Amino acid sequence: MIQETHIDAALKELFANLRFTEEPAGLYDPLRYMMEIGGKRIRPRLCLTAYSIFKDSFNEGILSPAAALEVFHSFTLIHDDIMDKADVRRGVPTVYRKWDENTAILSGDVMSIESYKLIAKAPAEVLPKALELFSTTAAEVCEGQQYDMDFEDMECVPMSDYLKMIGLKTAVLIACSAKLGAIIAGASDKECVLLYKYGYDLGLAFQIADDWLDTYGDPAVFGKAIGGDIVNNKKSWLMTRAFEVAGDRREELVAAMAMPVGTDSQKAEKIATVKAIYDSLGVGEEAKNEIIRLHGQALAHAAGLDLEPEAYALLESYAKKLIGRTK
Repeated sequence: MIQETHIDAALKELFANLRFTEEPAGLYDPLRYMMEIGGKRIRPRLCLTAYSIFKDSFNEGILSPAAALEVFHSFTLIHDDIMDKADVRRGVPTVYRKWDENTAILSGDVMSIESYKLIAKAPAEVLPKALELFSTTAAEVCEGQQYDMDFEDMECVPMSDYLKMIGLKTAVLIACSAKLGAIIAGASDKECVLLYKYGYDLGLAFQIADDWLDTYGDPAVFGKAIGGDIVNNKKSWLMTRAFEVAGDRREELVAAMAMPVGTDSQKAEKIATVKAIYDSLGVGEEAKNEIIRLHGQALAHAAGLDLEPEAYALLESYAKKLIGRTK
């Protein structure tokens, strides 16, 4: 087994040494910018964590595929920020704001290609499985984003549809990260399935936590402006649940969603109005309870692996840190 401190060191070295083509700078500078602004590296961390419970050392066969997960995720963020009209990402201007939309689209495209160049460095004996998992997941992430955009034109969506959307948009890539590490480590099919389920439930919890933070988080910690989901009428867990329990306040919620957002003051008024409705309905606390439930469900899958206590503790530590932002 590989210790958590060694995972930390490997991640730090991996992304410090990650290099892209130099020219044309207009194409590759946005990639470097996106990777340099960091993030928690939760996907490559999970990939290395899953690998670590079966192996005793790292090599390029696991490190490059782990990096591929972060590069692919960063590509999706570049394009998502255009679609969401987001000005800030991780506390700095988004790529399309710093450059322009055309640059962001093209740089995102080549970033996707870079992720496949990295995944292709998986060991030859598991490369077909790794590529199949990665490609399936990549398509599912795009499907989830499409559902997310479709929902923006709907007054409300059923919770089952919301959960399907975040399952595709967010959870499958986190689940893929866990399974990819297990596949490269030579884990059994059963172990790969349990780790996928562990990652999937954590992915759901992570997205619900992200929804909660968009309304209740600290902008300095969250890394982007608070209230973006409300401004864009995104069907977050909070909005979806609010419609489920609104009762005779449904029209009030509909009216709040229809408030104008043409100026900063109008945006602030809409955010405050919707947040007040959330508070009165108690959906913020419900979201936190759902995060805790999914966290426990994920650990139940991890328990099914019959690991040594130290290995289980590694998965437990990862899960705790992933949802700790909502505490």
